[in-house]
Amino acid sequence: MAGPAAPGSVIVPDWHESAQGKEYLACILRKSRRRVFGLLERPVLPPPVAIDTASYKIFVSGKSGVGKTALVAKLAGLEVPVVHHETTGIQTTVVFWPAKLQASDRVVMFRFEFWDCGESALKKFEHMLPACKENADAFLFLFSFTDRASFEDLPGQLARVAGEAPGVVRMVIGSKFDQYVHTDVPERDLAAFRQAWPLPLLRVKSVPGRRLADGRTLDGRAGLADVAHVLNGLAEQLWHQDQVAAGLLPAPEACPGPGVVGS
Repeated sequence: MAGPAAPGSVIVPDWHESAQGKEYLACILRKSRRRVFGLLERPVLPPPVAIDTASYKIFVSGKSGVGKTALVAKLAGLEVPVVHHETTGIQTTVVFWPAKLQASDRVVMFRFEFWDCGESALKKFEHMLPACKENADAFLFLFSFTDRASFEDLPGQLARVAGEAPGVVRMVIGSKFDQYVHTDVPERDLAAFRQAWPLPLLRVKSVPGRRLADGRTLDGRAGLADVAHVLNGLAEQLWHQDQVAAGLLPAPEACPGPGVVGS
């Protein structure tokens, strides 16, 4: 696969906070709440602001309990489960995200279809992993800052899931970053990992989403602000990969193979 795009080189990072960005975000909100979209649904934009949609399938991989389902819930603006229950099969969630391209100032609606499957189901049913990987455009590899074993498992996850899929975007996400004071993964180990695997590495928090004035309903706009760096990061890497695959951009040096995580 092509090397990763530099942050901010493809997508305008803070565009979603601009007046124009908020106009587009209104189509994925309803009265300050996030809209939930089914597999066949899409946001409705007024004709003057109609834009193209780029659709991608994303498989979320990681050990049980690292927060795969919680991450997808946060990205979709849904309630994060308070108690961990392993996903029993394959769960798909659709998230729409408008973003502005640096090169052309064009706005594109990104449609991310996240596939999440419990670790036990992947081990029990041989067809699960091939189904999740089939036609995938990106793999998200999760580890928890409070679970050292999940971090040490990353090279194995990368080899097992992405080893035979060289044209698929790969990104790493560390969950529960708000508990960094209790981390089992110090910064020096992250630096060693990134030297061996020069992949985009993002951090997300596990704190509950902010609420509206009623104290019960999730604040859709605040939730989007919390996960914008992840959605922009995905959009950036996927759009860049498409441009390289189409021959519109030169292919940078490919990412190297497996490395050794520092201790």
